[in-house]
Amino acid sequence: MNSARKFALLTGVFFIITIVAAIPPAFILYVPVLNDPNYIVGAGADTRVLLGAFLEVITAIAIISTAVTLFPIVKRVNEGVSLGYVAARVFESTIIVVGIVSLLSVVTLRQDFAGAAGADAALLLTVGKSLVAIHDWTFLLGPGLMPGVNGVLLGYLMYTSRLVPRPLALLGLVGGPLLIASWTATLFGLYEQVSVWGSIATLPVAAWELTLGIWLIVKGFNPSAVASLSTNPDDGVLTGVVQPAVVPSNG
Repeated sequence: MNSARKFALLTGVFFIITIVAAIPPAFILYVPVLNDPNYIVGAGADTRVLLGAFLEVITAIAIISTAVTLFPIVKRVNEGVSLGYVAARVFESTIIVVGIVSLLSVVTLRQDFAGAAGADAALLLTVGKSLVAIHDWTFLLGPGLMPGVNGVLLGYLMYTSRLVPRPLALLGLVGGPLLIASWTATLFGLYEQVSVWGSIATLPVAAWELTLGIWLIVKGFNPSAVASLSTNPDDGVLTGVVQPAVVPSNG
């Protein structure tokens, strides 16, 4: 297996991990702390929240890993856009981690102060609602916006290089702007992020990342496209073969 195939396989696996690990926290595990305004002074479901945080940490790591494993390949297409993609993935993961910390803070406050003598329940409720509000904004800026930006950047790289079929790359190029437009509408209160319109706008980018992950695992990069990219003869990144140095003749 050459280097390009290994990079494709790893990237595909990381894409699948980001999708699989991200779903339970958002739609199942965080539900008690997000939907119950009295969670911080109540019985709580801390184990569920902690499990959700664990999965989101895995998601954040996998998101960065998709960019890191792709960079040695796509930098041959356009290094500036490739660096932008890496930066966008790091930014997305950072936002996710901020959301994780906000909910873990709710758990800590509930465990340490909710049942303590003299605890100010009203103050705890205010703090708890504030921390949940921070998470809500990170959810809008992270999953609500950054996959759209990433879709445009990576879609462009894949479309221009033909590393994957162009119809597949178009999912990112079309879905990215659609998600960004939906994020803008949500930001200005036209509809909720978790709504019919929000879900419709999310589908193309979700399909792009899922399909791309599966494609890279099963098929890998287009060999002819890989061969057409310029290769640094000193490292053999794309071919997996180190090129021999040229020894000048004495003549």
